[in-house]
Amino acid sequence: MSYFRDEVIMKKLGFTNREIRKSKGLTQEELSYKADLDISQVGRIERGNVNTSVSVLNKIAMALEVSLKI
Repeated sequence: MSYFRDEVIMKKLGFTNREIRKSKGLTQEELSYKADLDISQVGRIERGNVNTSVSVLNKIAMALEVSLKI
């Protein structure tokens, strides 16, 4: 039960990240550069394939110039 919930959250997080990135006119490559992350990591996060850390989410939020709501 918990695993399913985590998977849903990861997918929603990835979808939201992608939508914000696109609304800012950034490619995954540009975001990865601004956030100092590997481009493959950005892709995995956006696809909801990885349960990433809060520190990585914070890097992405700062790069996208949005607040990270906790």
